[in-house]
Amino acid sequence: MLRALLLGLVMLAAAGPARAAGDVDTCRNSTAEPVARLAACESVIADDKITGPSRAAAFWFRGDSLMKKRDYDGAIAAFTASHEIAPQNINVINARGIAYSYKGDDERALADYDLCLQLRPTYGSAYNNRGLIFMRRGELQRALDEFDLAVKHIFNDQSRYLHHYNRGRLQGLMKRYDASLADFDEAQKVNPDGPQVPAYRCITYTGMGRFDDALVDCNAALAKSPNNVYALTSRGNANLGKGNLDAALNDYEQVLKINPNYVRAYVGRGQLFEKRRNLAAARADYRSAANAVAARREDIDTTLARAVAKERLEALLGTAAPAGKALPSTPQPAGPRKVALIVGNGAYQNVAPLDNPPRDAKLIASTFRELGFATVTLAPDLTRDKFFATLHEFGVEAEKADWAVVYYAGHGMEIGGVNYLIPVDARLKADSDAETQAVALEQVIAAVAGARKLRLVMLDACRDNPFEKTMQRTIALKLVNRGFSNIEPEAGFMVVYAAKHGETALDGDSVNSPFATVLARVIKEPKIEVRKLFDIVRDDVWKATNRTQQPFTYGSLPGREDFYFVAGK
Repeated sequence: MLRALLLGLVMLAAAGPARAAGDVDTCRNSTAEPVARLAACESVIADDKITGPSRAAAFWFRGDSLMKKRDYDGAIAAFTASHEIAPQNINVINARGIAYSYKGDDERALADYDLCLQLRPTYGSAYNNRGLIFMRRGELQRALDEFDLAVKHIFNDQSRYLHHYNRGRLQGLMKRYDASLADFDEAQKVNPDGPQVPAYRCITYTGMGRFDDALVDCNAALAKSPNNVYALTSRGNANLGKGNLDAALNDYEQVLKINPNYVRAYVGRGQLFEKRRNLAAARADYRSAANAVAARREDIDTTLARAVAKERLEALLGTAAPAGKALPSTPQPAGPRKVALIVGNGAYQNVAPLDNPPRDAKLIASTFRELGFATVTLAPDLTRDKFFATLHEFGVEAEKADWAVVYYAGHGMEIGGVNYLIPVDARLKADSDAETQAVALEQVIAAVAGARKLRLVMLDACRDNPFEKTMQRTIALKLVNRGFSNIEPEAGFMVVYAAKHGETALDGDSVNSPFATVLARVIKEPKIEVRKLFDIVRDDVWKATNRTQQPFTYGSLPGREDFYFVAGK
């Protein structure tokens, strides 16, 4: 028995080094299956006896794996650990710079790229990555200088392809079209099937007015990736330039079905509506683009499109129809023209339904009608596409009004610093799905932005996240499981949460939620100014829920004017 035990210990001792050596080999094998390779690298990191280049390589691969999950903080920590072991490894420093850049910390990214060039002045990747940052910032000449150095210090076919198509893309933005085409040709010699060249060259051809060539390139890019919103929007722009308005509209609307928050498609469609003299629809699209959530690392095309949206919106604001037009046939009360959109989402298809929101929406809609609102749109159980269409239509209506009010009851949550309202058909299998399946609060705010005086959004949506147990975490961004996060709307807007940020709103024990019940009662009382009204709502909900739910108001209204739902006699 003792002999067998000793033999087993000897075998384990012998297997330990062999297993460690196998982990090192697998971790450093670039052709190994990624999951097995990561497991091997984690084993190397866990073994304090393994030091030097093998340990540095393990931390590097951990960082690379975390980058793919968009866990930029984790990736930076891993790359830093690798750098501390191998401080002269410029590939690790460059990788950390890329992680900083994706996180939105361009200054630290530039510092890492500078360190790479101190260690190796001919390191083309660092020049290329510095150029990308300057291009995103709009510092185009500075970016061109960096790309020129990147091309000068090409070290393999992959870098030749990358550096030439990046410089070609930039030269197209600078309207140096012949140079742009020459760069794309060089890139295509190295990789004839690379998808980036036709996708970016399409934009250069569009800028040159060579719309047929642009369409050929965009179609080539789309043949490889039919749902590529970048190429679809670019094809829409080429069709718009050529005068194929129906084809352009089809492209833009296809993009917005895939990603209803895509800025470039809203701008393209807005320009199309301008050509058709549908200026109200154009303004609504420009508002959607201008108010869309900005990524921490926004590409230059989106930045330029957002700037166009703001410029065109400002230019068109003077062309809005007078408030006296397009009024309903029923007599209107004296005073400001008020419009409201009331949404109650309860019939969720992929999580348990909510009983109260549809009833709450009916209660608030009935209350607003009693208060003499010119139009009250009751929109129950909105799917994603219907939600965006309804907001777009209401945005057009809001332009004709002095007051624009949105009330929403249903599920809502924060993911990665963005507050989302959840349509009834959302699946949200992964947290990143919110970007394309949910409605960002900014789009709701954009819908009321056209009103001349009062712009108010009320959210009775601060419930627990019903997708929490099944939602896959794919991005390393804060996911709030209880309610919304706090916001800071621009001056002139007021946003009211039924529960303070990070807290949960209650459905209550009656047919309506505590917030809807109190709001419907207090809002009818005469001579209560809006700001004080929501203070009273807060106090009454706080009392009705035994100090468990506290509504909260964000933003500010114009200070020189008072606003009353019921002015009194």
